Amino acid sequence: MMRSVLVTGSNRGIGLELIKKFVANPQPPEKIFATCRNPEGPRCEELRTLASEHKNIVLLPLDATDVDSVRGAAIEVEKHLSGSGLNLLINNAGVMSRINMEKVDADDMIDTFKINVVGPMQVTQAFYPLLKKAAEENAREPFSCRKAAVVNMSSVLGSVEKTSVTFEFEKQVISYRISKAALNMLTRLQAESYRKDGVLCTALHPGWVKTDMGTERALLTTDESTTAIMKVLGSLSEKQNGILVSWDGSVIPW
Repeated sequence: MMRSVLVTGSNRGIGLELIKKFVANPQPPEKIFATCRNPEGPRCEELRTLASEHKNIVLLPLDATDVDSVRGAAIEVEKHLSGSGLNLLINNAGVMSRINMEKVDADDMIDTFKINVVGPMQVTQAFYPLLKKAAEENAREPFSCRKAAVVNMSSVLGSVEKTSVTFEFEKQVISYRISKAALNMLTRLQAESYRKDGVLCTALHPGWVKTDMGTERALLTTDESTTAIMKVLGSLSEKQNGILVSWDGSVIPW
């Protein structure tokens, strides 16, 4: 298990369940940074309760679309790490609007891109010095989440090759699909750019999960999805650098 991890969008759904899984691990990270836009808001009650019960959970405000918020969070994380690096960054925060091809417009596309693509880009840039530091601290380690890694929460709906199959059961999330395809490219470019510093970058499809975004029609519970994701995180290596991996460990084509 890594010494430190940060999860964006951790107040609900997959993000919250990941925090639960990390803290329940037999060897939990020394620092678990749980971030969301407003940790004091009404939608963060369960996360606040969890943090009050576990001293290694640090709640921090982080709006991935606000540069000042992201930079402020990075400064706070650096203070809490007391000279150490950050091992794992999970860019989980995202949005989905259910709008089809006939009705999708520029505002929806721009808003979705800002959160689903620009957000992970800005967050990774801000925390990259800490990721790089972790990689340097574990220079002899192979590529892994124990060394230093960025995991971008993506989707099979962003796979261009799989579109003809996935479009049959989901035709209403045009901007989401396009933004996840862009996030996949961002992941590949991050992998190519950060390889020299020993930082692993992978895109991860969590499956179709019963969340606000996935709806009750989905096939997996958050517990089933995140239990599998934890296994995937533990097995990531250089083989998965710059590719899209599914919750069950299989590779999804771009």
